[in-house]
Amino acid sequence: MKKNLSLLAVLSLIFCALMPASSIATPSEKGKKTALSKQLEAISNQTYRYFEDFTDENTGLTYDAVRKDDGEIDPQKHTSPTNIGMYMMSTIAAEESGQLTEEEAVSKIQTTLDTLEEMETWNGLFYNWYNTDDGSLMTDWGEFISTVDNGWLSAGLIVSGQAYPELNKQTSDLVDNMDYSTLYDPEVGQMHGGYDVAEGSLTDHYYGALYTEPRVASYLSIGKGDVPTTHWWKMERTMPEDWDWQSQTPEGYTETYDGIEVFEGHYTYNDQKFVPSWGGSMFEALMPQLVMKEKELGKKALGLNNQRHVDIQIQYAEEQGYEAWGMSPAATPDNYKEFGAAPLGHEGYEADGTVTPHATFLALEYAPMEAFENIQTLKSYDTYGKYGFLDSVNVETGEVTEAYLALDQGMSIVAIANYLHDGVIRDYFHQDDIGKTPEELLEKEEFSIQ
Repeated sequence: MKKNLSLLAVLSLIFCALMPASSIATPSEKGKKTALSKQLEAISNQTYRYFEDFTDENTGLTYDAVRKDDGEIDPQKHTSPTNIGMYMMSTIAAEESGQLTEEEAVSKIQTTLDTLEEMETWNGLFYNWYNTDDGSLMTDWGEFISTVDNGWLSAGLIVSGQAYPELNKQTSDLVDNMDYSTLYDPEVGQMHGGYDVAEGSLTDHYYGALYTEPRVASYLSIGKGDVPTTHWWKMERTMPEDWDWQSQTPEGYTETYDGIEVFEGHYTYNDQKFVPSWGGSMFEALMPQLVMKEKELGKKALGLNNQRHVDIQIQYAEEQGYEAWGMSPAATPDNYKEFGAAPLGHEGYEADGTVTPHATFLALEYAPMEAFENIQTLKSYDTYGKYGFLDSVNVETGEVTEAYLALDQGMSIVAIANYLHDGVIRDYFHQDDIGKTPEELLEKEEFSIQ
């Protein structure tokens, strides 16, 4: 045996000694990461079957939901702008994973784009509900223009146009025509929730809280130039200290950005500081980072806050005695309901033991090993079916909701693609000037949660 180490071996030992112990993966951790990646690939492929089987082949519009009723499939043949955006991004994700060829993915999205060009709009913005068989407006469900739903359609179009340059002209034209200034109140500096076309009026409420899923619409509206940059600073991190209906009295300080005073407030839970979402759900907190580079660019603000929300969701579920975590709006056996970790919200949603798998996938990039364990637990409740995970399970009662939702299927697939392919969907979004131009907003802010 040689007694002298080679120079390379010595350098390797020194390098390992200098490395923090937490950064050196043990064989078991490496094995788990490999197992997680393989499992995620299989889950993604299985989940995309929903879009293959429940998207109208003539219009390229995906059914909103599918429920099982006495063993029979009951498809809900209507769709929303959010569903359309998630379908396009899920198709790109499926191509990235090798499930589809590029030609197949382009063909599918092209069908959807051709339908979108013929659908009825208001100032280029899309209504809440359309029939999937012909793209006609569902007038019996009202004629509402939703700010947040249009934001997700715009995001899907932007990502598609960057993923496939041959579609860029078509996607860009659709996005350019979507005039978000019509939903913006310059006096308040915030976006209305939407516009009721039949009533001819904007909603009384605004999307005033930054840390909720509509921040995507705000971000890209700024990127388009439809609303001013000041809009970003006019949204609330917490509500003002004297708003005593809040679940906590916020602490923090006032900071000035671009000449606008911003109250950098935070709540505290188990000695961890965070900026709250509205209801404390994973969906509100983490859906925007499917396309926005919050983790990469918002290291002292949104990215850090995302990590805190994941950590606290996991802690909260454990404190409640739940075997699995991941509270977010989801289908229930007879309806659809909002769930969350109450301490994380301005006004927290209730938690009754219902968890939804899409919340686990949204958290992948912040807690991969915890997600790996959670996936195994969720499968033990018999929640995994032909189209991936069913939408929710009550871990207290064991009752599984026999339903799949297009939104939740799409969030899961896109989150998996970002985890497995180095943020590929986010990269496409930020390649476009609309995603790139406002990046400074993510970089410069520092939440009071350090």
